[in-house]
Amino acid sequence: MAFSQQGIPAALGAAVLFGASTPLAKLLLDGISPWMLAGLLYLGSGLGLLLYRWFSHAPSVRLSRHETLWFGGAVLSGGVIAPVLLMVGLVNMPASGASLLLNAEGVFTALLAWFVFRENVDRRIALGMFAIVAGALLLSWSGEARIGTVWPALAILGACFAWGVDNNLTRKVSLNDATWIASVKGLVAGIVNLALVWVLGAASLPALPLLGAALLLGFLAYGVSLTLFVVSLRHLGTARTGAYFSVAPFFGAMLSIVLLGEPVTVPLLAAGLLMAAGVWLHLTENHAHEHPHGALEHEHEHTHDEHHQHGHDFPVAVGIKHRHWHRHEPMVHTHAHFPDAHHQHGHE
Repeated sequence: MAFSQQGIPAALGAAVLFGASTPLAKLLLDGISPWMLAGLLYLGSGLGLLLYRWFSHAPSVRLSRHETLWFGGAVLSGGVIAPVLLMVGLVNMPASGASLLLNAEGVFTALLAWFVFRENVDRRIALGMFAIVAGALLLSWSGEARIGTVWPALAILGACFAWGVDNNLTRKVSLNDATWIASVKGLVAGIVNLALVWVLGAASLPALPLLGAALLLGFLAYGVSLTLFVVSLRHLGTARTGAYFSVAPFFGAMLSIVLLGEPVTVPLLAAGLLMAAGVWLHLTENHAHEHPHGALEHEHEHTHDEHHQHGHDFPVAVGIKHRHWHRHEPMVHTHAHFPDAHHQHGHE
């Protein structure tokens, strides 16, 4: 499918921003503890997006009852359970092993999407996903990765599983305002992480310049990144978005070469080739077949296209985005598509 499909650049943009957070965060670690920095990054994302929505006069968001349940589950799993499990694991585990295990998030995200939420997958998409994950594993392999005891490792894998659940549940509400979704998740995760730091007595607040830098980095690398991630979920589905996002470590490694003077290594080049192959497999996907659309009623921003052919009680110019409650009539047609909100049909 063409790169012009807006979900693809959104996913890669999210990966670039999040990947950039790693080398930039390293520059802040001289004056901020890792736990405190994690909380400030999340909090910066939530507060930054909250301010953006206030200054831009963004409309309020009202979730339906079933969407509230999906979103509540996403916030609980990704903003509360995952940070707690990650902290428990990191306290008692070598960093080399932890960095390897954290790649499991992408795997859990895809497996849950494919086998629990019944998102379409074929051989090309599966191979692309695993090529990207293999590249991420190469990047995080230190040569002497140590796992330590089993319980901290299980805690980190549990955190990755919780984030995988979060990603899949967030797709259920991704037709809503992405900035609102990202701001709520950032605020909850930031408060939970900072509460953990406070309870464990790990650190105090950094100096004002470092505090401001951490919050700003969180807004861009976590807040804007998560907003783009939600937009991509809306258009590509969970597994494909997770695959594109998994290239984030490569962008972080490339920025480390520029900012921190780190060397270009054979593992970096090999990881880049694996990830490029995986992205190419996804970019060249052409999933087209005859498929049905059942009757569906919902609300989201849209323009009039082949899936939106309804009438209005008010004038709407051609090609103009607008938002209102609308109904999709049953239809059957053939075209290339992703497993987005309008294409949740089964496959033989």
